[in-house]
Amino acid sequence: MRMGLSVALRAMGLIMVSAVLFTTYNTVTLIVSPLDESRGTKFSDNEDLPNVVSPILGEQKKLLQQNNDGLHLQTRKRRLFHVAVTASDTPYNRWQCRIMYYWYRQYRDGPHSEMGGFTRILHSGRPDHLMKEIPTFIAEELPQGMDQGYVVLNRPWAFVQWLQIATFEEEYIMMAEPDHIFVKPLPNLATDELPAAFQFSYIQPLKHEKIVRKYFPEEMGPISRIDSIGNSPAIIKKSQLELIAPTWMNISLYMKNDIEADEAFGWVLEMYAYAIASSIHGVKHVLRKDFMVQPPWDLEVAEKYIIHYTYGCDYTMQGVLTYGKIGEWRFDKRSYLLSAPPRNLSLPPPGVPESVVTLVRMVNEATANIPNWTEGG
Repeated sequence: MRMGLSVALRAMGLIMVSAVLFTTYNTVTLIVSPLDESRGTKFSDNEDLPNVVSPILGEQKKLLQQNNDGLHLQTRKRRLFHVAVTASDTPYNRWQCRIMYYWYRQYRDGPHSEMGGFTRILHSGRPDHLMKEIPTFIAEELPQGMDQGYVVLNRPWAFVQWLQIATFEEEYIMMAEPDHIFVKPLPNLATDELPAAFQFSYIQPLKHEKIVRKYFPEEMGPISRIDSIGNSPAIIKKSQLELIAPTWMNISLYMKNDIEADEAFGWVLEMYAYAIASSIHGVKHVLRKDFMVQPPWDLEVAEKYIIHYTYGCDYTMQGVLTYGKIGEWRFDKRSYLLSAPPRNLSLPPPGVPESVVTLVRMVNEATANIPNWTEGG
């Protein structure tokens, strides 16, 4: 059955995307800033699937130790990872990328950091005015109409293109998103065998077993083998991502054309596709709750490494959360779809959680120090 699934997955690519995407691939452009060189490389054609392993933290504990100051690396060889952020060329994504890149640069060389190079994977097919500010790879968009208005579908296709062309010295890749802010130096949370990822409570393969089984048949094992993750944030070996990415892309495309899957998964469809594709290739992830914090639901930053500001933060002037209703004070990234937020945003009123206060302070510090913020957002 494993062989049958492999054939089926190849058929997905050949029938749905190959004719168009191989043509598109010929026009892929690589543009590199002086900060981050990339050169051509051959995509791995190794089709052997690694054994399925359990995401037990035993090996992780050998590499990491906990003390009163938080998580510190034991003495071992540094395992640098390359930060890769997929983005569109909209003002909305541009200002987020600028803030994210600012904080990456603040913490890249900090204590215990294993952050290596950085690439913004721009899936617009054309350069923008941030090329000199942020190291950027230009990937082609999916052919017109293929994403059906679901722009995130370009993410796995962009990774496939990038992995086929770009080279970098790091053995690991961190997949990130524009609305991530590093709040401290980030070590490599993966082990030598297991990638590390954040566990999302709303990714529930068991709840959608009927749909998931279309892409992960019973012969491949229990649904519990599928991690409750998306592709981001995650730190993974390049060799593992090279195996997963084409399958992730094909499953995403097929799910979008599967009415049942599209209705069930909505805007997290490609996250399910990544989780399933990883399991198909026998790749389990170490699930790290300390990877990131998501205000306003997570109240404190504490020992987390990233703030993910995907949710709107709405409060009364008494500090009461009014989620779903525009507050007297608010910070919501969607308020700035067409232009960057202004410098010096007002701080939250007293009583608002520390995670929200930290988020706004960090946005303000970044915008105050990024040159030409008004023009460049």
